[in-house]
Amino acid sequence: MKHTLSVLVEDEAGVLSRIAGLFARRGFNIESLAVGPTEKNKISRITMIVPGDNRTIEQLTKQLYKLINILKVQDITNIPCVERELILIKIQASQETRSAILEIVNIFRARVVDITHDSLILEVTGDPGKMVAIEQLLIQYGIIEIARTGKISLTRTSNVNTEFLRYTLMKKSITL
Repeated sequence: MKHTLSVLVEDEAGVLSRIAGLFARRGFNIESLAVGPTEKNKISRITMIVPGDNRTIEQLTKQLYKLINILKVQDITNIPCVERELILIKIQASQETRSAILEIVNIFRARVVDITHDSLILEVTGDPGKMVAIEQLLIQYGIIEIARTGKISLTRTSNVNTEFLRYTLMKKSITL
């Protein structure tokens, strides 16, 4: 299972290196990593996607707390969150395929950020599922390059789980 860890750290040189070293020494992989400043000065939030079972993640959390400059570690996998990613996709776009690609761009509320005679660069933001869906639709046109950020996430203060609501509404519409 993949876990989402939100780690608050003091923003000092070497913090990320120590975290990466801990994971490497323990033989764990970090599938996604996003780091950025928080609302507090000199505090950064690291959002990591890490594969492992609950016991493994619990051990990793304990190990992270032993590192200096670690302020808070939270496994937010099962907590209602707002999650977003950004992906840039450079895609082949001939005269014949451009309008079909632009229809997909509109449906996914993506943006064209660069255009040439034979290619487009698209910017797409949203939840991780949206990234997978648009990538699968665009493969047929010839993806040239992809650059993708790691997932960023904040827990919902309202505790409303939109994934649960979406699943419940879909299930109700199927039975109607």
